[in-house]
Amino acid sequence: MVIPVNPPHLDRTSPPQPTEAGPCPAPALPEGVRVRVARVVYEDQRAVAELVPRLTGRQATGADPLPVEPAEMAPELLHALRREIRALPDETRLLLLLAAADQYPVATHAFLRAVTAGRLDTRPLETAEAAGVAHAGVCGVFFRDPWTRIAAYETGSPADRRAAHLLLARVLGGKGETARRSWHRGAAALGPSARLAAELRTAADRARSERRPALARALAERAAELCPDPAEEARLLALAAADAWRSGEPDRARRLAARTDNTALNGVLALRAGDAAEAFDALLSAAVRQERSADAVELLALATEAALYTGDLRRCREAHVLAQWLDLPPAGILAALARAVEGRYADARVLLKSTAGRCGPGGDPALLIHSGIAALLLGDHTRAVAATLRAAASARSRGIPGTVAQAMEFRAYADFWTGRPRAAEAAAQEALRQAYATGQDNGACHLQAALAMFAAVTGDEEACRERAAAARSHALAHGLGLPAALAQWALAFLDLAGGRFPAAAARLRALAGFGPGHGHRAIRHLATPHYVEAAVRTGDTRVARAAHADYDRWATAVRSPDELALSARCRALLAPGAEAVQHYRCALDLHARGTRDFERARTELLFGGALRRLRQRTEARDRLHSALEAFESFDAPHCAAQARAELRALGTPLTAHSGTDPAAVLTAQQLMVARMAAEGATNREIADRLNLSPRTIDHHLRGVFSRLGIRSRIELVRLLGESP
Repeated sequence: MVIPVNPPHLDRTSPPQPTEAGPCPAPALPEGVRVRVARVVYEDQRAVAELVPRLTGRQATGADPLPVEPAEMAPELLHALRREIRALPDETRLLLLLAAADQYPVATHAFLRAVTAGRLDTRPLETAEAAGVAHAGVCGVFFRDPWTRIAAYETGSPADRRAAHLLLARVLGGKGETARRSWHRGAAALGPSARLAAELRTAADRARSERRPALARALAERAAELCPDPAEEARLLALAAADAWRSGEPDRARRLAARTDNTALNGVLALRAGDAAEAFDALLSAAVRQERSADAVELLALATEAALYTGDLRRCREAHVLAQWLDLPPAGILAALARAVEGRYADARVLLKSTAGRCGPGGDPALLIHSGIAALLLGDHTRAVAATLRAAASARSRGIPGTVAQAMEFRAYADFWTGRPRAAEAAAQEALRQAYATGQDNGACHLQAALAMFAAVTGDEEACRERAAAARSHALAHGLGLPAALAQWALAFLDLAGGRFPAAAARLRALAGFGPGHGHRAIRHLATPHYVEAAVRTGDTRVARAAHADYDRWATAVRSPDELALSARCRALLAPGAEAVQHYRCALDLHARGTRDFERARTELLFGGALRRLRQRTEARDRLHSALEAFESFDAPHCAAQARAELRALGTPLTAHSGTDPAAVLTAQQLMVARMAAEGATNREIADRLNLSPRTIDHHLRGVFSRLGIRSRIELVRLLGESP
């Protein structure tokens, strides 16, 4: 039995040498399988090279779990390392065995105490150091690499291993060491023992309550091995599987789960890596069996996530009805989604506000993720970022790495809207790696779709199409309407930003027609402003007006400045001639109170184009320059190209230099802000004087720096001092 990846602070091994460790060189494997292969063998390239050819066809595609026992992964490597260990003197091998037992498969930090208690001479370790196998330090023994540590443990005879575990158990008597002492007692057992199994289960329960799921998994699995009662053994295996999943051991979790018939557990695994519709059914069924317990509330929350992933939000009503029947508080955003599906937007807003408010420090990461989702639906991106970041921090502190990736899935939306595509892309890439490593292929699919959207914003067409294709392929095979719709939206936005308006309109019309498992009502709703823009550009406004009417109802109900701004922009696009101007002004006033800076820039772009056509050249120039500066700061080249095309149509120069008179290139408000900044006023002070938000002042200063070709306030002071 082995924990595939020990936490870094528990893994007493020297860093692997460059020739021994590296990325998995198996490009034929799917990305998720490649990441898990590398992780399960401790990133050791020797083991990777041995394991990959041993994989079955189903393991190579991710359909079956990977091997988790060392002998199944790299037997030849272990054989060579065991031969190296056996060549050492007996005294050295016994000390290495004791050190390995203290670290593998559970780290207990008792080696030095065991040496003292056993009156052992540590000088024989010098031989191991001379052989390059391990070296002694002030905190114990550090092995050359994890596989050498495993070999040192497995080279010992059963009797020697048992003696090592008993010695370690004897010295683990301090506060907080009960669970690890129980581990060693269980590891030293000669056969089944109901008493030891009960002790290990109690220790596992304690470790679980102390938020140490990796330790809880090892204890529960050992308890199952020692348990003589088949029914209790099945319960212990289910607990071990759940702990393995929480601690980021997906392949072990799936192997353990396969030995049980636990509906709830199978539902969780299906939600994260299988068919989302099947997951919903399993989780709802399990909730019914749990009836009025805390577990039933948690299962309903997971069922809500399954409904979100499928895009079949009507199933939220089923779960909501069940919660009422069981007299349970609705989990997370369940009741709000049920109301939204019924078109009761005002009621949905009240429930979402309540859920979004549960994002204080600490707390259950799952509830914080629901809080973040609720904030996103309300258009409150600041709160969405706060909730998802706190969810990730809470998950890390609890030792559940998979939940970190889940939090980052939904943070990606807020990052996109607030104009941070590059930073968001980096965070999503890391979350994608984490999702794959922890076996969350469905979450990875969602992140692939988010990365497709970031690529669309930054103009990387090849990456956008590649990511979108990968996301849609997995999504359609697993009934995931959310990432399928997001990937389609990314492709549509790529077309929209590239001026391919008929293609964008066609994709967004198709998005509206997708059913559960192929599309998503929330994504269709969020994409409405882009659809209206594409439809107007192609002269097809009939469906766009109907879509905008529903969007406006939602924006009015949730009262989000950003949603209201986009609704006003849609109204401007659908209005004739000069009538649109007032709607654009209203939209920009609302944007100034919101956080969706990227969409604000798109509104300025559209407004500038409308002003140009109305021959209001001065304001058109200012709006288009402002949009161009924003797109350049967001690294959105396609949108920037559209702004430049509009400026060229005005006959406006597109470059500015530091020698230029500021008054000639800045708008009146930009010049006012620049002068206050040059006088030393902070963004907050300027905002207070002009009755604007600090975000708006920051936006203006970015434009000032861009137009003047400068990078700092010091240069601004010099330039304004030189100007007449």
